[in-house]
This record gives sequence, structure tokens and C-alpha cells, in this order.
Amino acid sequence: MHRVFTAAALAAALGTIAGPAQAQTYKIGIAAGLTGYAATVDRAWTDGVRLAVEAVNARGGVNGRRLEVVVEDNRSEPQEAVTVYRKMMSSDKVDAFLSGCVSAGNLAAAGMVARAQIPMVLCSILPQNEEHVKWAFSTLPPARFEVEKRFEYLKENTQIRRVGVLHDPTPYANLQKGVAEKSAAAYGLTLVGVDQYKQDDADLSVQIGKMNAAGAGAILKIGLGGTTLTAAKNIKQLGLSTQMLTSIEDLAVFRPVADVLGDKFFFVAAPSQVVDALPEGPLRKAISDFLGPWKARHGERDPNWAGRGWDAVMITVAAIQKANSFDGPKVRDAIETISGFQGTTGIYNFSAANHQGITVNPFVLATIQGGRVRVVK
Repeated sequence: MHRVFTAAALAAALGTIAGPAQAQTYKIGIAAGLTGYAATVDRAWTDGVRLAVEAVNARGGVNGRRLEVVVEDNRSEPQEAVTVYRKMMSSDKVDAFLSGCVSAGNLAAAGMVARAQIPMVLCSILPQNEEHVKWAFSTLPPARFEVEKRFEYLKENTQIRRVGVLHDPTPYANLQKGVAEKSAAAYGLTLVGVDQYKQDDADLSVQIGKMNAAGAGAILKIGLGGTTLTAAKNIKQLGLSTQMLTSIEDLAVFRPVADVLGDKFFFVAAPSQVVDALPEGPLRKAISDFLGPWKARHGERDPNWAGRGWDAVMITVAAIQKANSFDGPKVRDAIETISGFQGTTGIYNFSAANHQGITVNPFVLATIQGGRVRVVK
């Protein structure tokens, strides 16, 4: 059985094992979509990384070094991501990348990062190339977990059996789309339409109307950003009773959607977004340990993506300590041995065969009623 330990306990121990402060730092690079469609989630991720770095440094750093964060805006664009990755490698000399949720950008840069032997702990999906994935680790649960949670709800709680899928062109959205196509029948569901949209589309009524005409009682909306509100408004404008079940997202995006669709709107929620509904235990404690400094700094902002950024820092620190080294290959090797690590999303179990640490579905289906997030039973 894996031993579970918390990021907070790790951070608390840093002051006792860190040596005297040195001028040299351990540089963490972040390529994040601070503007563009991923801005809401990547800003939160970045703020979570910064908060964790402050906590580590307040206890003396790690193994005699303080952590330093270098952030570059990739504008949610893959081409820009390559540029900022190259800049942080050549000019800033970063030691590790803890980059945001723009999967296409992280994947586009993964080759040169791997050649430089710099470990990556990401908010996004992993590269497919075997040599690239060797250097990349993800705090993101597998894409199928989001799809399965929505399909379970439709099967067990509704009479809806015909479903449409709206997805953006990102790698993570395409993974979810593929899972939906392969697994719908296992839940007694039929996909009556699968349509792709662009992140800057201002109208999705044509796609939604086609799905309604084909008998869709629900739409799986897969993707980040303002198009979720666009889809909700289109459903209402068309006078439809269609339910919309969306991917995980920042609650700031979801609240106006709930105002439009009311009880026809559901979303996949992470544990930190429904912490009050969690039983007492290691997960709730890990979230609470993070939420203290998060709320003190950022108030009621959605903690989900920031919590994953916090986890990424603590995982990296644990690897440095385990390897007793700041050397890229040694830190990479150490991450592969980290298991039973209790984070804010779930327990991370990395291995040589698994660089996507969350192995048990941590999600619930939720809705917003009266401004409050509620778990759907």
C-alpha cells in the first residue's frame, strides 16, 4: 500500500532540512496562456505555483536553494509557446518547467525541452512521443474521467439517451471527444452529432440546432473559455430544454452560464471546488492546507487550477529532496518514484510506466444553485 503524505507536511519539513540560504536559486519556468482562451485557468495555475514557491521559500527553500519563478505569456498559442520556452531555456536558464494548461503549446515545445533534459510537471496532457514523454509529468487526470462522470449521470439519473458533442480543436478536447465516441454505447447512449468549434466563435446555434433536430437531449460541451456561455445563450435563444454538461473549468466562467440555463446546466467539478461536501480525511486536509494561504491572498477565486499548480511545486520539491540533487535527469528519475502523494486533486502515483499521476477518478458532477456549487447526487 502506498504511504500517503501531504504537500503541507512536506513544506513544513523544508525548514529543517534546508541548508543556509545561498545566492544560487532553482529556477521554475512557466509557459502560460495569460491572455487568450486559456487565460482564466492559466492565471490561476500560475498564481498557485507562485503561492507554493512563497511557502517553500518561507521555510528556507529546498536543500539550500530558494525557488525562483520565471513566467512567460504564450497567449494560448502553440507557436508563441515554442518561442517563450526557447527564451526561458536560453536566457533564463530554468531548471524545470511547471507550465500551464495549453496542451498544444507544451507538446510543441516538448522535443527541445527533452533534448535539454529539463523535467516538466504540467497542467496539460502529455506528449505522445516516447522520448518527449520521458521528461514530462502531468497533474491533469486522464481525459476519460471527465467523460465518464457525465455519461454516468446521464445513464443513472435521466432518460436522455441521445447526446451531442461540441468540442474545440485542442489536444485535450480531442482526447475527450475520442473517449466519448468510443464509450457512449457502453452507457446506453447514442451520439447524434459531433461538431468542432473555434475558441473565438461568437455563435454555436447552427451546431446546437442540428443536434436538437437529431434528438439530442443533452450536449457535452468540451473546451475552455467564453464559448461555454455562448452555447448556453444559444440554447436559451432557440427555446430548447437541452441539458448542457461541460468540462472542468474555472467557476468564474460557470456562474453566468448557470444564470442562463439554471437546472439544465451541469459541470465536472474537482474536489477543491466542492471541498465543503468532502468527508474528513487526507484529501480534505490537503485542500484545506492550500486554501488557507490561497484565500488569504485571492479571496473566493476558484482554487482548482491553482491547487494543481501548488501540487506541481510540491511534487518537484519532493523529487529534489528524494534525489538529493538539482540535476535535471536525477530530478526526473525521482519524480518517477513518487507515489502516495496526497495533493489537492487526489493522490499522485507516478512510475516509469505512468507519468499521469492521478489514477483514481477524483471528479464529481456539480451544478450551481442560488450562487452556490452543489454536488449532484
